[in-house]
Amino acid sequence: MAQTKAVNRDKRRRRRLRLLLFTVPVATTLILAVVCAVLGIRLHAVRRELRDALAAVDTDATPVMNQEESAAVRAVDDAEASPYTVSGVDEYERAGLDETDSEVEDSDVRKVYLTFDDGPSSNTGRILDILAEYDVKATFFVVGKEEEEYQPLYKRIVEEGHTLAMHSYSHKYKEIYQSLESYSADLSKLQEFLYDTTGVWCRYCRFPGGSSNTVSKVDMHELIAYLDDQDMSYFDWNISSGDAGDGYISPSEILRNCTAKLGEYDEAIILMHDAGDKDSTVEALPQLIETIQAMDDTEILPITEDTERIHHISNE
Repeated sequence: MAQTKAVNRDKRRRRRLRLLLFTVPVATTLILAVVCAVLGIRLHAVRRELRDALAAVDTDATPVMNQEESAAVRAVDDAEASPYTVSGVDEYERAGLDETDSEVEDSDVRKVYLTFDDGPSSNTGRILDILAEYDVKATFFVVGKEEEEYQPLYKRIVEEGHTLAMHSYSHKYKEIYQSLESYSADLSKLQEFLYDTTGVWCRYCRFPGGSSNTVSKVDMHELIAYLDDQDMSYFDWNISSGDAGDGYISPSEILRNCTAKLGEYDEAIILMHDAGDKDSTVEALPQLIETIQAMDDTEILPITEDTERIHHISNE
């Protein structure tokens, strides 16, 4: 009998122990969950109170400026942001710029690019003289001419601030467009020749006949991809002077071709040629420049990295 009671007591003890082992973890978990929830709610409230307090401090601490103080602050900000300032001192006058120049948005100005293909030639010097007279910069897509008479013209293009760009070395369509290899060899030869002559490593190109030419035996997209791989950019045109043909075209016709649709473009790249037989182009140039300069919010620029790429065919 005594032994049975002892066994029962032992069973009851084990049951209580198992119950305790189950109850304590569950209770602890519930308590921790409640505590975390309470702390989370309190933390959110404290953060909100802190934000409100900081906002109130900022509002109270911000002084109300009069017009003179506000203008002074803006002047300091402008001085720090201006590329023509040193230690907050205005340098527009020293840089030869009018202060209003900084306020003109690029989007409000029509940009016109005069470009000349196929030079240098006996006409290139005349064109450079005219550009210098009107203080205008242009872009020359040149070919390779190793004769001594042309070397000063390559250098003069660079020295007078124009953009020296590549057309092709030989300008022989059948050879250039025979294959990707022939095109790249021709362009590389021109690039190295121009570097040796002027010290400029050219990166801007124009395909002979443009990217939409129908002569090339190579898919033009392959040539475009090649230029991309070489970190070079090509430019077509959206206005043609009409002087590309062998027949005679009058200066008045060239002027009309260059200006008839000029107002339709925010960025206009005009195609002209400075080969030796393009006297009409030279004769039309002064009036063309004067006509463009007379247009409101219009400027003549050389091609640079910022120039919009005008392409006849998609790069895709």
